[in-house]
Amino acid sequence: MSQRQRPQTTSTIIETACRTVELEAYGLSQLSKALNAELGRSFEKAIEIIEKAHGRLIISGMGKSGHIGRKIASTLASTGTPAMYMHAGEASHGDLGMVTENDVIVALSWSGETAELKDVVTYATRFGIPLISITSGTHSTLAKASTISLCLPKCDEACPNGLAPTTSTTMQLAIGDALATTLLDRRGFTSSDFQTFHPGGKLGASLKTVREIMHTKEHLPLAPEETKMSEALVIMTDKAMGCLGVVNHQGELAGVITDGDLRRHMSENLLGKSVEDLMTTAPKTIGPDELASSALKLINSSAITSLFVIEDKKPTGILHLHDLYRIGVV
Repeated sequence: MSQRQRPQTTSTIIETACRTVELEAYGLSQLSKALNAELGRSFEKAIEIIEKAHGRLIISGMGKSGHIGRKIASTLASTGTPAMYMHAGEASHGDLGMVTENDVIVALSWSGETAELKDVVTYATRFGIPLISITSGTHSTLAKASTISLCLPKCDEACPNGLAPTTSTTMQLAIGDALATTLLDRRGFTSSDFQTFHPGGKLGASLKTVREIMHTKEHLPLAPEETKMSEALVIMTDKAMGCLGVVNHQGELAGVITDGDLRRHMSENLLGKSVEDLMTTAPKTIGPDELASSALKLINSSAITSLFVIEDKKPTGILHLHDLYRIGVV
């Protein structure tokens, strides 16, 4: 059996996995230190260049660096920075036409000597397009040709042979995330903005506002303070929300009665009581512009199933736990 086919013991498998994680974590720690030194100054200049640009960020690379570049472009685009990925090889065959003078190019190459990036660099120089490089080759061709070079610290790859891009790509991805989150923060990118770019899936559901999913008007289980429980039970059954909101003469929410309250107060004279006798005052409520994820957190932490939505102390909607589960909020 060749060495390549040699089965590993459980301990060897775990040792290799841990070694990989530790080496990549070490690379990230070195990157953090570099950001607090010379790399940090270059990073700040790169942010300034991007913020002044009126176009997009064009991310380019080859091989594993290209895959990382594609992910960085996606992260930037989803957090408010117009960005797209341009394959370095395809750039030489017409794709350079997608780059305008208002854009900024970000080129990734660990060595800084990737041949396929030559035409990208030449194009940037010819048309005066700012070029930001992400490389470990401080004195490489790419670094020297760049407007700003983000030179990452050299660390051992996690690959046992020290060849496969592992630690290096982790560091590239991290500096890309740092660019995206810094730009996001400086632009005041909000949760509402984020929802605009993520309307689908569980993330999109969590970023919906309460107003978008709450029940309103005739669906609200409401009754005045003087209502008898005999009437209140009819309203609760009809609206099927598992609760009843009690409102005062100003239309403000004075309290809530839940199915649990009914069980706790079950007696022969229950129907003759008023809702004031059973209601819980100062109930949990939420505003209509809060996120659906915040509503779910409040419902779970309060051990309730329904939540009244309040505007100016008055109930304008109601949200049930099942509404949140139905649209995929987690």
